[in-house]
Amino acid sequence: MSVTLLKKLMGSKIKQGVLTLIDHQGKSDSFGTPTEGFPNVTLRLADGKVARDILLDPRLGAGECYMDGRLIIEEGGGIMEMIQLIRANTPWERGERLKAPSPLKRVTNHLSFLKDSFNRPDSAKRNIAHHYDIGNDLYDLFLDPEHWQYSCAYWPGYPGRTDMTLDEAQERKLAHIAAKLALEPGMRVVEIGCGWGGLAIYLARKFDVHVTGITLSEEQAKLAVERAKAAGVADKVEIKLIDYRDFAESGEKFDRVVSIAMFEAVGRPQFETYFRCCGNLMKEDGVFLVHTIGRMGVPGATDAFTSKYIFPGGYIPALSETLAASEKFRLIASDIETLRLHYAPTLRAWYDRCMANKDKIVELYDERFFRMWTFYLAGATAAFESGGMCNYQIQYVRNRHALPITRDYMAEGERKLMGE
Repeated sequence: MSVTLLKKLMGSKIKQGVLTLIDHQGKSDSFGTPTEGFPNVTLRLADGKVARDILLDPRLGAGECYMDGRLIIEEGGGIMEMIQLIRANTPWERGERLKAPSPLKRVTNHLSFLKDSFNRPDSAKRNIAHHYDIGNDLYDLFLDPEHWQYSCAYWPGYPGRTDMTLDEAQERKLAHIAAKLALEPGMRVVEIGCGWGGLAIYLARKFDVHVTGITLSEEQAKLAVERAKAAGVADKVEIKLIDYRDFAESGEKFDRVVSIAMFEAVGRPQFETYFRCCGNLMKEDGVFLVHTIGRMGVPGATDAFTSKYIFPGGYIPALSETLAASEKFRLIASDIETLRLHYAPTLRAWYDRCMANKDKIVELYDERFFRMWTFYLAGATAAFESGGMCNYQIQYVRNRHALPITRDYMAEGERKLMGE
């Protein structure tokens, strides 16, 4: 019965590209039509319970079945192609007639994002450790080697330009962010969620500023200190293992506050706390930049697979709720940019590097971990290519006179950093 329902569901969804599904009894059915730009994929269900597990929770069920080797991709590529085929057939921009959400949909949305969006101080460190303290050796295999950027790169000319490498795109991202910070030599900068120190080192070297980076990941902090020493900026880069809420209690003030790919770990009930803390860290003429994954639509819920295996406690914010929280503390959103497509090529580059280093990753962990990790990267790629995910860069000031009143300085600063 479950297999029949799964096949019926696939038949209703797959119109472009071809999905061939072979059930546990060897019966084969195909759905869709060969279409340029859409892959043709053949899947095999290893046992009779796979279909049931997928139907109960498509994302979690498919992920766990794939991790366990029970959902097998026999032809047409790998997990990236499978997820791309399914997600591209149900794109976020479907062009349908716009309708108001039903009362039931409103209630469902509200309950779904409330149930798992908490991230209290006592759980934040544990949640961060779950993802970032699994070992630097893994990240060394797929991140750009110079800056170790585990966030959306910046790809001018995408998708037409195909010659840019991940390393170049991450350098572009750092320049793009630095230009928005409008830095001057001698300024004091705090980076909330500093990762492995890539941005802090970049800013210290390019602008002669002092950067305090804070993180909850012990593995990240340790390596960030080593990398700052190796880069010759240990006197300008300080790394602290501390929660942003505790750090804000110090009363220190900074010329610039920056937070890259950390807001997703805050948790929705902590949004106001986050912006209050960031606002209190800013000098009166200070600038604050937050770079975050975001939803292009209304607030939603983190899928069960990501919550369970990848980012426990994480929550992807909608722009509406982000601004609603920040405006309560008289933070002026001086610039907002939506990076609609940039994360997709970033994730594909990480995925390709992981696939190229499969044997090393399996040796570090095991086959199940490798399948989990690549399922996560493939699912995230599809969310940015066809789903409702994007990136936001929001620049804030407390004083309307803190920055030039046009955006020209951003483009000029970026060109200068890139030597153009």
